[in-house]
This record gives sequence, structure tokens and C-alpha cells, in this order.
Amino acid sequence: MDAWFRRRPVLVDCLVTAVLLFLFSVSNVGFFGFYEEPLHPTFVQEQVLLMMLTVGQLAPWAIRRWNPLLSAGLITAACLIQLFWGPEFLGSLVAVPMTVYNLAVRGPVWASFTGIGLAVAGALANGFKVWLWPRPWLAPDGTQISATPGDVTAFLIMSIMCSAVALAAWAFGDLARTRRIALQQLEDRARQLEVEAAQERELAAADERNHIAREMHDIVAHSLQVIITQADGGRYAGAADPKVAVQTLETISGTGRQALGEMRRLLGVLRGPEATELRPQPSLADVAELVDGIRLTGLDVEHTVEGQPRRALPAGSELAAYRAIQESLTNTVRHGGPRARAWVTQRWTPSGLEIEVLDDGRGAAASQETQGSQQGLIGLKERIAIFGGTVQAGPRQGGGFRVFATLPYQEV
Repeated sequence: MDAWFRRRPVLVDCLVTAVLLFLFSVSNVGFFGFYEEPLHPTFVQEQVLLMMLTVGQLAPWAIRRWNPLLSAGLITAACLIQLFWGPEFLGSLVAVPMTVYNLAVRGPVWASFTGIGLAVAGALANGFKVWLWPRPWLAPDGTQISATPGDVTAFLIMSIMCSAVALAAWAFGDLARTRRIALQQLEDRARQLEVEAAQERELAAADERNHIAREMHDIVAHSLQVIITQADGGRYAGAADPKVAVQTLETISGTGRQALGEMRRLLGVLRGPEATELRPQPSLADVAELVDGIRLTGLDVEHTVEGQPRRALPAGSELAAYRAIQESLTNTVRHGGPRARAWVTQRWTPSGLEIEVLDDGRGAAASQETQGSQQGLIGLKERIAIFGGTVQAGPRQGGGFRVFATLPYQEV
């Protein structure tokens, strides 16, 4: 039932208005209908005036949500008519504190203060009227009963009581306005947080896509280069020594299986956690195995580790270091040419890890066929930068290529 009323606020206001009109106007007419003697025409006119005042003070309440200022203006006009030509008190004056409350809740700030000001001024004016100019009372037979002026006590009671009721209504209305504004601010903040959360999810998804793209590049580029090199070498060596061909095919098979496993793991991330394999990510402990695999392609690689780590790097930093060495050696295999050599140095310093990969090959620019898009190096720089590191890559003096990367300790 409460939800039904909340969905139809205007209908509720109309129902409240109808009930109030019945209580304060129709009931009065019914009461005088039981009067045995004929009603004097002047008394009837008086009752019609009172009914019109009652309707004028209560009927505008039906539009108090649609147009609170218009509703308050009509009620104020009816109250002014009563002040000058009507009795001192009518039951329909209950519309005054109701209107003060409505203006405090829904009207502009200036209208709220204007409403309470007019209500207090009306209470004082009505108090003066009771005190100094009381209105004669008209009996049903037309007899006028003059009212004697009251004393200051009547003025104080009328003014203070009416003003207190109006001020209480305004205080409750202002409190309701404050609460409504606070709720609106909370709703706006909730919507803003939802938008920010959606944006953060989109950014996280984009970052994850970039991360997966870099992983895919590292896996595919390295594995395919090893497979291509082994296939080319095995094709020629197999003619002279079949055992070499068998060993080459085993290397190709192992490299392909490893690449396929890593590809499945990355695609499992896209499908969901239930499809993700639990194989750990490569780390610095796997660099020696990586170098051994590169040597099978025919590239002469010298691997050196200098110094001791002050403490272990985070898993993400170790993965970035592994990918840096993998990307550099893969580029050497691809672009170095025949009889190229490479030197891999892992150097531990007080500030972190330094990785240097040198080769004496001819470089990517030596042949248009082997010239790459540099996407691997760009992804490598982005990956290293995530962990506060730097990457320098470029040709060496005297020939060859050099990649130098730093990965600092993550201070806590």
C-alpha cells in the first residue's frame, strides 16, 4: 500500500484535499441542516462565504507538488480575505502550517523564508484582530452578537500559539529538505562511483589486453624464430647426418609444445579462471633454460650473472626481466645473420637488477626482409616501465645491437 501511494503522489494530495474539504466545509453544512428553525438569509450568505474561504484555503493543496509557489499564493490570498472579512479562526487554517512545511521542503530558499515570514505576520495580525477588532458573531436566526474587545492576553495566546505552530512546521520542512538534498547527493555520488568503477574496469580490461598482447608477441615471436631456424638448419644438416635431423625435429617439437602451452594459458585468462592452467610464469631461474634453447638455433650465447641480489625481485619484475632477455635474443636470432654471437649479462647492483644483451650481428636494418616493426621493443619498454625500470636499445659502435634494461627493487 505504501508503495502504491508513493507512485501516485498527486492522487494522494487530491485525496487529502477532499478529506479536509469534507471535514471543514461539508460537515458544517450538514450540522446546520439539523437546525429546526429556518436559517436567516444573512446567515446563509455568511456560511457560503465561510465555505468559499475553506475551499480557497484547502483546494490549492492538491497542486502543492506540481507548483508549490502557485499553491502557496492561492492559500495566502484566501487567508488575507479571511483576515479582513472573515472570522478570526477557521478549521481550514490548518493549511497555513501545511503550506509553510511544503515551501520549506520543495520551494526555493527565498520562498521558504517568505512563507514563514508571512505566516508569523499573519499570526500577529490575527492576534491584533482578536484583541482590538473582534468580528461580531452571526446566529442562525440572523441575530448579530457583538464581540467585546479582548485584552493583551488574547493577543499573546493567539499570536504565540499560531507562530509556534508555523515555526515548528517550517523547522520540520527545512529538516526534510536537508535530508532530501543529502539523499540526492548520496545518489549522485553512488552514480558517479558506478561510472568511475565502469571506467576503471574498462581501463583494467584494456591494460590486460595490452599485457596479453605483449605476452603473445613474446611467445609467438620467440618460438617461431626458434622453429624456423631449426627447420632451416635441419633441412641442410639432415642430408649429411640423419641424427641431426632427428635432434632438430625434437627441438622443434619441444619448442612448439611449450609455445602451445603458454598460448593456452593466455587464452585461458580470456575464457575465465576455471580454464586457466596453473603453470607458473617464467622467472629469472628460467633464464638458463631459455639460453640453452636459443643455443640450439646455432646462436653462440654467453650467459653471465654478476653480483648477488640484496633481496628478491617481485614476480612481475622477474617476468619482465625474463621477457627482456627473451626478446633481445629472439631479435638477435632473427636479425643477427650467420655466425652472430650474443652476450647476456645479469648484473645485481645495490639499486636493483641490470640486464645487458649484446650481439655482433648485422642488425635489423641490414636487410629489408628482416626489418621488424619495433613493436617488440616498444612492448618491452612499456613492460619494464610498469615496474619503475628503463630500457635503452640501439645499434652498437662497430656493429651489432645492444639492449640495456634496469629493474629497481620495489622499496616498501
